[in-house]
Amino acid sequence: MTPHVLLLILASVGLTSFAQIILKAGMSDAAVLRALDAGMSWQAVLSIACQPMVVGGLLLYFAAAFVWLLVLARVEVSLAYPFVGLGFVLTMLLGWAIHGDSLNAARIIGTLIISLGVVILARS
Repeated sequence: MTPHVLLLILASVGLTSFAQIILKAGMSDAAVLRALDAGMSWQAVLSIACQPMVVGGLLLYFAAAFVWLLVLARVEVSLAYPFVGLGFVLTMLLGWAIHGDSLNAARIIGTLIISLGVVILARS
């Protein structure tokens, strides 16, 4: 794997993790929460669709998918996919740092086990 491909993989993983954080911010918006509290309706869908952070998060997901396509054009998926496990760790840390998500031993160990499992499955 070349350094360029590794950089593309890390960019895709990073964009996906940041997309999660931005989507969480958008879905935590007071107007969205009020609309959802009233029940799943067209008003709730419109509130979500018009929330800038939700739109931004979805655009980041689209960018991450595009970068991932560039990765898949260059390396075997079984080589690239284990790096996706880094996204679990990065998203957990970003959630803690930005949204104040709680971290405890069980979450940390569980996230690391999931990441390890992805690596093991990809190598089998």
